[in-house]
Amino acid sequence: MPQGYVALVLHAHLPFVRHPEYSRFMEEDWLFEAITETYIPLIKMMDGLLNDGIDFRLTMTISPPLCAMLMDPLLQDRYVQHISRLVELSNKEIERTRWQHEFHELAWHYHQRFNEARNIFCDQYHRNLVTAFRKFQDAGKLEIITCGATHGFLPLMRDIPQAVRAQIFVARDHYRECFGRDPRGIWLPECAYFHGLERVLSEAEIRYFLVDTHGILFAEPRPRYGVYSPVFTRSGPAAFGRDIESSKQVWSAEEGYPGDCEYRDFYRDVGFDMDLDYVRPYIHGDGIRCCTGMKYFRITGKTAHKQPYRPQAAREKASTHAGNFMFNREKQVEYLAGVMGRPPIIVAPYDAELYGHWWYEGPDFLNYFIRKSIYDQKVFGLTTPAEYLQRHSTQQIAQPSESSWGYKGYWEVWLEGSNTWIYPHLNVAAERMTELARHHQNRGQIFDRAITMAGRELLLAQASDWAFIMKTGTTVSYAVQRTKEHILRFTRLYEQIKNGHIDENFLRHCEWKDSIFLNLNYNHWC
Repeated sequence: MPQGYVALVLHAHLPFVRHPEYSRFMEEDWLFEAITETYIPLIKMMDGLLNDGIDFRLTMTISPPLCAMLMDPLLQDRYVQHISRLVELSNKEIERTRWQHEFHELAWHYHQRFNEARNIFCDQYHRNLVTAFRKFQDAGKLEIITCGATHGFLPLMRDIPQAVRAQIFVARDHYRECFGRDPRGIWLPECAYFHGLERVLSEAEIRYFLVDTHGILFAEPRPRYGVYSPVFTRSGPAAFGRDIESSKQVWSAEEGYPGDCEYRDFYRDVGFDMDLDYVRPYIHGDGIRCCTGMKYFRITGKTAHKQPYRPQAAREKASTHAGNFMFNREKQVEYLAGVMGRPPIIVAPYDAELYGHWWYEGPDFLNYFIRKSIYDQKVFGLTTPAEYLQRHSTQQIAQPSESSWGYKGYWEVWLEGSNTWIYPHLNVAAERMTELARHHQNRGQIFDRAITMAGRELLLAQASDWAFIMKTGTTVSYAVQRTKEHILRFTRLYEQIKNGHIDENFLRHCEWKDSIFLNLNYNHWC
């Protein structure tokens, strides 16, 4: 029996970005980059573990918008075009660097990597990566949990309970469609919790949720074991808190592993380093420079003169760091088990895109850590939150503190000067959606379609991503545009439903443009 447990939790989420009205759209690259650099490497890692007979455990959110995009035929086709362009670029780079030995080897590295990604995507999983993740869950190795329907920031919807309920229940329904079972856990969007949310989770039969560290440490009564054991809420669902120590070793820009000088530098990319005419076919159609994924330099240090990237040396460093991470978890578990007198659980949650996209060697690190944890130590076992609750069903009852994992730990990132203007519009739309669901049912098929479409537009407008982007200052105009467009389309549908006349051409346009949650049940707003 292990003395304690470690639960790695990866949160895979992207906002729903799909623009059929354009042949190429820059923000769709968010998905394509994540597929190439994060999701496919994680799938390859888990396939390797499965093929080697390793009994691993990993927990992963795959948010409803991300699932919807991964299963969308248009985006699947566009990803194939995207990765084929990168294969073409890597061929050009092999020729260009033929007399530059270090860069020539890297060009071949990327050529092989892009071809492998295309083969895994097209041939192995037939363009649908959701089936890959479902395979690992069905094998009992990966636990997939859900999220809010569109990652809406739930505490800022608390005055309209139907909006909160719809975010949870639409997510649950979509999870059933994708994975053929009910979700046992949920990653609350931005880990944002408010008092009473657990009652909605209980109604949806969700057994546990994750909160940031202070959500547990400031609970009432104060939890006896801190974040190293879950607490049950009075409504039933358990709350797991994030472990600061294990998070810091990976997240910290100053102390974390990803800052090591041997690892690949994210910011030096061929898309910015080469002449515009040379890279023009592989960047945005308007000539806007962007990352291609071909990066030739390592972090080196705080210097403008970067050294060439060395993949083998970086993999060796990832192995060393994985061993160090395992050693630190061993000592942590040994100490906690001695103090607590019961098996602790160390919950280590991260954004999935850290592994591979931001930290190129991250999937290698995870692979080494999982293998070392299985074979090189016996102090802790790898587990999932649901598995831990099954083993340890008696826990303290406490009321978690309101919290999020954003800056300063509460709501400030999503409610401040740059984005506060959106909430009056979202609140009015949520109230109107409740009105439509309650009082305009059974008026005919076209009215049902219009109410359903209004629900989609509201959910898409509520995505916390837009407020976050407005705060951080990246692609602000796009976030503002998306918020306004969804609210305007919702308002137009609302007025047509109220007036008893639906513009079917407009409705079809909305259904074509925002094709998410095709089986949405608008009764969740009742």
